[in-house]
Amino acid sequence: MFNQTDIPSHLSSLLSAGQRDYDLLVIGGGSGGLACAKEAAQLGRKVAVVDYVEPSPQGTRWGLGGTCVNVGCIPKKLMHQAALLGGLIRDAPHYGWEVAQPVPHDWRKMAEAVQNHVKSLNWGHRVQLQDRKVKYFNIKASFVDEHTVCGVAKGGKEILLSADHIIIATGGRPRYPTHIEGALEYGITSDDIFWLKESPGKTLVVGASYVALECAGFLTGIGLDTTVMIRSIPLRGFDQQMSSMVIEHMASHGTRFLRGCAPSRVRRLPDGHLQVTWEDHTTGKEDTGTFDTVLWAIGRVPDTRSLNLEKAGVDTSPDTQKILVDSREGTSVPHIYAIGDVVEGRPELTPTAIMAGRLLVQRLFGGSSDLMDYDNVPTTVFTPLEYGCVGLSEEEAVARHGQEHVEVYHAHYKPLEFTVAGRDASQCYVKMVCLREPPQLVLGLHFLGPNAGEVTQGFALGIKCGASYAQVMRTVGIHPTCSEEVVKLRISKRSGLDPTVTGC
Repeated sequence: MFNQTDIPSHLSSLLSAGQRDYDLLVIGGGSGGLACAKEAAQLGRKVAVVDYVEPSPQGTRWGLGGTCVNVGCIPKKLMHQAALLGGLIRDAPHYGWEVAQPVPHDWRKMAEAVQNHVKSLNWGHRVQLQDRKVKYFNIKASFVDEHTVCGVAKGGKEILLSADHIIIATGGRPRYPTHIEGALEYGITSDDIFWLKESPGKTLVVGASYVALECAGFLTGIGLDTTVMIRSIPLRGFDQQMSSMVIEHMASHGTRFLRGCAPSRVRRLPDGHLQVTWEDHTTGKEDTGTFDTVLWAIGRVPDTRSLNLEKAGVDTSPDTQKILVDSREGTSVPHIYAIGDVVEGRPELTPTAIMAGRLLVQRLFGGSSDLMDYDNVPTTVFTPLEYGCVGLSEEEAVARHGQEHVEVYHAHYKPLEFTVAGRDASQCYVKMVCLREPPQLVLGLHFLGPNAGEVTQGFALGIKCGASYAQVMRTVGIHPTCSEEVVKLRISKRSGLDPTVTGC
């Protein structure tokens, strides 16, 4: 690593004189980092972005844009859409379309189309930076001191960059269970699944995160034999009633679940298949299974290890290694900031990183004082039956306000589109968590059903603005939609009445 004697004399004199290369240096070219860079450039500042993707243990690499664009939201939603189309094709004969069943799915064709779209987004980000005169460096950056980072370009040339302000937006990477024999050698993660050229075949997904369930959902949906191994509870941090219903729906539509199990070994058999050994914590017995692919989805770790944060004096959590920040996204060093998944205690969501980044830059260079509000951030889990939520879970509301002060309105409903095709709607469910005292402030909304993201986004505005149950009930629904079920929630859990919606 560099020390002062490593710095060329002409740069050393500039740095010591306080003259720096940029007004803002952003480390990380994901959604949050790029939002910061573009916002600062628009405000007339001299900006640079450094970004480098360390290949996954399986050798997968990608371009500019971060996790969301390359190995997250975008390819995930497109493969989710591919799976949904499979369901619609099965529905089609009920609506008069003569479609020969079953219709085979071509992984290679889907993957190529998805990957081509991702590459177009990579190129688009490069062009946007160029248009805004943001300097882009494809280098792995690490701190030399609190104003300077260094990196090595492709040709081996060492580059030093200095800035008045630095924003760290390096995000995270999937966690590997390195204590499990064969995990690293034979397993893949979400860093790899979207870039596979050939079908993963029979797949074991290990984990209970939203990443695990989303991947298992679309793999099952395109016709692959898929098993999910869950050690403890699914969708930790989400409403547990809703989480259970997500699992119920997936299980009833072909995804197998191994509950209370943990893998202990993965080895490759002579025929190329993977043999996984696991322990069933319920029975205490050991069991094995054979798969084509093992996908680890057991959480993520912040991408901070190579940044040399101690050289700059940036504090991190001793438990998670995430960067500690205040309400202004400031680290322990006054001019160094951090946003997004790399930060302790922040939602690991693309839109929050983008908004936090823009607001931060507007405070730094635009005279603003607006802070990011991390309350009532909506999100959706893109499982086969989508789960959208905003605000508090039922458990959180009860813990915060007490059972006697919380009222939950709920309904089981059947989407109109499910009727003709005879689809099972057992898990289509919506609940609104409110304060019991009038006008009954809405604390949280939870929606399980088709297009949950679209439904939740709309109601999120009302909840952000402090909507009450009374106001929601005075909102006219759009008929016939699934969204209107939210404004028709009349039955409370406390009443004990059947919440099943009847009629149209």
